[in-house]
Amino acid sequence: MDTANDPELSGKYLGTISRDFVKVSDTLKEASYQIRKAGFDYPIFAIAREEIPVGQLLLDRAHVQTDWNYFASFLDEFVQRELVAAENKERFKETYKDPDEFACLFVVDHEFMRFVFIPYPED
Repeated sequence: MDTANDPELSGKYLGTISRDFVKVSDTLKEASYQIRKAGFDYPIFAIAREEIPVGQLLLDRAHVQTDWNYFASFLDEFVQRELVAAENKERFKETYKDPDEFACLFVVDHEFMRFVFIPYPED
C-alpha cells in the first residue's frame, strides 16, 4: 500500500504532493492527533484538486496556496463509502503506518486514486 515507488505516482504527483506537504504537515499532524483523540482510528487525508465528498475540508488550496485541497477523514468513513472494501479493512490496518510519524494520504485525481504514506518532517 506504500506507493512511493509507484512510477505513475512518482512522475505525475509526488513533486506537487511533496511541495505541499512541507506547508501542511504540521496541520495534518495536529489534525491526525485530534481525530484519534476524538476516538476515530486510522486518520486519512484525502487530497484532490476539486471538491470531493470524502471527509471534511481541512485545508482549501486557494487559502493555503497549495496544489491540493486536504480533507480529513478516517478508515470507517472509507469503509462506509466503499473506498476500502469491508473485507480489506484488516489488511488496511496491517499496512497502516504509525500516525505519529506518517500521514496517510488518499490521492484523488480524475480516474486516479491511490493511498500513500508520507513521513512527517523531523521536529
